[in-house]
Amino acid sequence: MNWDFMIRYWPLYQEALIKTASLAFFGILGASIWGLLMALVRFYRLPILSQLAQIYIEISRNTPLLIQLFFFYFGLPKLGLTLSSEHCAIFGLIFLGGSYMAETFRSGLEAVGKNQLDSALALGFKDYQIFFHIILPQALSISLPSFSANVIFLLKETSVFSVIALADLMYVAKDLIGLYYETDEALLLLVFAYLLILLPISLLFHWLERRSRYAGFGSSSILARK
Repeated sequence: MNWDFMIRYWPLYQEALIKTASLAFFGILGASIWGLLMALVRFYRLPILSQLAQIYIEISRNTPLLIQLFFFYFGLPKLGLTLSSEHCAIFGLIFLGGSYMAETFRSGLEAVGKNQLDSALALGFKDYQIFFHIILPQALSISLPSFSANVIFLLKETSVFSVIALADLMYVAKDLIGLYYETDEALLLLVFAYLLILLPISLLFHWLERRSRYAGFGSSSILARK
């Protein structure tokens, strides 16, 4: 193992790690917001919009991120819209992740018991109070395990960003392998860099899931106080 090589080129991985993490943050944040909107559209069965949301979800979930990135980076310029590599990466995560987040949030919304909604109406809750105090808190709590799995999945999907000339972690690893043929060392640094991103997030979500189970995160206490 060439430790001198690893020490010398680790700063390149640090720069790529920061870029990869920042792009993933904005992409996953956008995917979460977009997915929640799509889930609400389908949950409330809004005419036309619900059908369009279903079409989007099916297209997004049944096409690889690699193909979607190619479309954003190479296809959109043919239509007169040119995006930078960074914007293509963010929009790719939003497009792909939004569909997974939509199904995650929709399952959480539909898991809220109808008897709780009827009880809230009987106690005089307004529609917006029912949504923000009864439906949404429980839906988010129920969706947390699937949400965390989606976040980790999308973080790992950032490994394909290099195909659109983005200097992410995979790009740096492939570049070093091509230049110096230090394959084991370059890949070991790549694995270590991804662990620095993924492991703390995995542990954080594990802690949040335990807290949500034991904190009584739901509407029962709200209805009781009412």
